[in-house]
Amino acid sequence: MDLADIVADRPDQACRAWTAEAIRKVEADANRSADTHLHVFPLPLAWGIDLYLKDESVHPTGSLKHRLARSLFLYGLANGWIREESTIIEASSGSTAVSEAYFARLLGLPFIAVIPKSTSPEKIALIEFQGGRCHFVDEPAAIYAESRRLADETGGHFMDQFTYAERATDWRGNNNIAESIFSQLSLERYPVPAWIVVSAGTGGTSATIGRYTRYRRFDTRMAVVDPEGSAFFDAWVSGDYGRTAPGSRIEGIGRPRVEPSFLPTVIDRMIRVPDGASIAAMRWTTEVSGRSVGGSTGTNMWGAARLISEMRARGERGSVVTLICDGGERYVETYGSDSWLAGKGIDIDPYLKALHTFLITGVLPSA
Repeated sequence: MDLADIVADRPDQACRAWTAEAIRKVEADANRSADTHLHVFPLPLAWGIDLYLKDESVHPTGSLKHRLARSLFLYGLANGWIREESTIIEASSGSTAVSEAYFARLLGLPFIAVIPKSTSPEKIALIEFQGGRCHFVDEPAAIYAESRRLADETGGHFMDQFTYAERATDWRGNNNIAESIFSQLSLERYPVPAWIVVSAGTGGTSATIGRYTRYRRFDTRMAVVDPEGSAFFDAWVSGDYGRTAPGSRIEGIGRPRVEPSFLPTVIDRMIRVPDGASIAAMRWTTEVSGRSVGGSTGTNMWGAARLISEMRARGERGSVVTLICDGGERYVETYGSDSWLAGKGIDIDPYLKALHTFLITGVLPSA
């Protein structure tokens, strides 16, 4: 038998060159962007508790999902999944699709967002402004299968944020959101926060921050807030991660199923937040801070207020950090509309009263 080597080369030098240039463009976009601000939320100084809001709405595409989209594109390019002829397809409730449409246009690639019909008109307009095309489904749970079908039909690449969010980001550092938070806190009076509060859509943000705090041996605890109608809270409490739920009315967070990127073992506490509380806290945050925020930020803020109220009751001091996920301008016709709330049967008044009481007394009453 001839012992000569048997070899096969893949003729993809041009593809490698295109990929290298695509990665350069994505990295250059990051290089042009400054870090996001860490705002101080006005609490009484005598409480001995500081609340910070990491403002992810200042990214070029206006939300926390800009970080995720960048990571997903770099991951897909480095893996050889995204090529010069690829159509990019994503299942999304809106914000990730806006950010991915931005990066697809940066690379000259077509983009299709598979989104529920209930997605806010403001987000639909932003996806289309970035050059993306919207493909609507009636039921939120249908976005996964429909995305795969479109990828097969077009020969494109399904980004699948719900699977790859937790692994596309380098959780050890490399300027991820966790490293940024701790760096910005370094000169504050409580530089290691007692709690970091985030909401879960893919689960990627809680996975990144939770892993980072353990890796760096910080005592910071991770709290995940979950809107009503989402599967995450009940699954975390019961340990049954196969359970499903109707889905959330707070766009961008909460899911009808437990997503593959959700990492329950890095979470110290979960808090279920009623939709009325999320929207009340969204409006209250804008009123008190002067910063326009969206519904998922409201969910975060309700959870932060709950934890601070408990810290006050125990006589604890320290800092709490949460995120401004996106701006309120994306929800003018939904969460910002009293008629929309009335049509959905959502009463925010008891929660607004509770938040106003909290700011005066440090106690968040049950609404």
